[in-house]
Amino acid sequence: MSAPHIVVKHVNKIFSTPGRDVIALKDINLEIPRGQFVCLLGPSGCGKSTLLNAVAGFAPPSSGTITADGQVVTGPGPERGMVFQEYALFPWMTVEDNVAFGLEIKGQPKAQIRATVDKLLKMLSLADFRARYPKDLSGGMRQRVAIARVLALDSPIMLMDEPFGALDALTRRNLQDELLRIWSELKKTIIFVTHSIEEAIYLADRIVVMTYRPGTIKRDLLVDLPRLRDPASAEFNALKRELGQLVMEEQQRHHNDELRLAAVD
Repeated sequence: MSAPHIVVKHVNKIFSTPGRDVIALKDINLEIPRGQFVCLLGPSGCGKSTLLNAVAGFAPPSSGTITADGQVVTGPGPERGMVFQEYALFPWMTVEDNVAFGLEIKGQPKAQIRATVDKLLKMLSLADFRARYPKDLSGGMRQRVAIARVLALDSPIMLMDEPFGALDALTRRNLQDELLRIWSELKKTIIFVTHSIEEAIYLADRIVVMTYRPGTIKRDLLVDLPRLRDPASAEFNALKRELGQLVMEEQQRHHNDELRLAAVD
């Protein structure tokens, strides 16, 4: 059996604030095989994005280690591409230039850049919009550009922080299907943060449910449902109820903590 693509070992993350320390992550342990699609699921404040940022190298853990392809993560790296919820496009660049930017920084030949950009624009149905600017695109189209820009760098690992959270339901489902097609074709390892139970079940091979602060792993389960998944099926909804109960427990714990703090104040 090959070594795991990503290993998170005894990771803790503490944020220091005036008067107190906040434990965001506590003893997180994960091994993610190459090519697996993993969703981090849980209520706001459970540390999903903190963990993703630690894997990305943007916010190193306070203790513990994270390795990607056997190398300790100490900062951002080209083997880990990040897709944000906010699109993070350069507004003064066209679609084509946004997708090509990382390749130009790497110094690739112009003909090679052009071929890569053409392939990705076609793959993500952006070819007719290559000369447009981000302001002229819908939210869904902007996110396609953001995904294309990460794919252009050919990172074997894709990290995605609620990338479809701000989109309407129809656009969201279309992009979910697009992402699954790309993942199936390119065999990327994906860690995808979401607070949507349905989205997690629809996309993931594996769902990691996190607890409210301090963020720990409450449940780590494989999704044994055939693709493409039908949200109306009995199996889908049974899993949705099971996960809903787990998330609701954490939301209730958060609510109880707030009541206790209010009583102290």
